Amino acid sequence: MIETAFNPCLSCGACCAFFRASFYWAESTLGRPDGVPEHLTEKLTPHRVMMKGTGGTTPRCVALEGDIGASVRCSIHPLRAGVCRDFHASWQGGEHNPRCDDARARHGLPPLSPEDWETPPLPDLPRAA
Repeated sequence: MIETAFNPCLSCGACCAFFRASFYWAESTLGRPDGVPEHLTEKLTPHRVMMKGTGGTTPRCVALEGDIGASVRCSIHPLRAGVCRDFHASWQGGEHNPRCDDARARHGLPPLSPEDWETPPLPDLPRAA
């Protein structure tokens, strides 16, 4: 059996509803077939686009699905832009990220700690007879 690490981002999503996700236009399908779907972006400058929904005062990326702080996922995760791939949650890989803390605070979530990256224990279940 392959063991996968617990990922608190799957119950967060705050960064996707706090920051503007802007990137060079060629990271979209306008520049490469495996890029961010162009229809999910809007023009920011002549050379940059942003994910729809991330440009206003109450941002929320159009690709974010679910409830922030409960259960979320990126609907285009394998195709996401570099700005998203390069953003690491606080204490992911052992490094603190105050920008993650800021996004979580905006949504009423506490900052992550190193312990948040540990796999939670499985509940005790009744044994079969």
